[in-house]
Amino acid sequence: MVYFISDLHLGHKSVIDMCRRPFADVEEMNEALIAAWNGRVRKNDHVYIVGDFSFRSDVSPEEYLKRLKGRKHLIIGNHDRTWIDKIDLAKYFEDWTSMLVTDFGKGKTTLCHFPMLAFEGKYLIHGHMHNNTARTYWSYLRTMDNAFNAGVDVNGFMPVTFEELVANNAEFRKNN
Repeated sequence: MVYFISDLHLGHKSVIDMCRRPFADVEEMNEALIAAWNGRVRKNDHVYIVGDFSFRSDVSPEEYLKRLKGRKHLIIGNHDRTWIDKIDLAKYFEDWTSMLVTDFGKGKTTLCHFPMLAFEGKYLIHGHMHNNTARTYWSYLRTMDNAFNAGVDVNGFMPVTFEELVANNAEFRKNN
């Protein structure tokens, strides 16, 4: 199985208020995100983390990575740059890059942390915007039926399949 997820911000206390996440504190958020991940992902499943795995955490991202199932692929986000040079990425990730163009059987797809208005292929899977519709580009991005936000804030706080990503994003667009 292939899953997508973005903007976990593990360890980041402020993200709870900024994104109106339903957690009392950062420890509850971290544990809920890890439990949701491990409740779906199996040992040989592929999980594409489309950026911002951890930020401003009091513990090393390795402590979270050790606990997460699956074969992890990192699309580097802006906040990942604060920790990726401090750990052995090869120990936890199959690969890591700033952008990936591939085909998961649905058509050529670009994965990039940042939403792009032009990209290679049929689909774009991105992160970065969380559930923030105040971004200047949201009015245009919401019209792009082939661009999908992998952020946990619009995907039930868990890794999702491509089909779930499509459905969750359609619902988010409809309500925003």
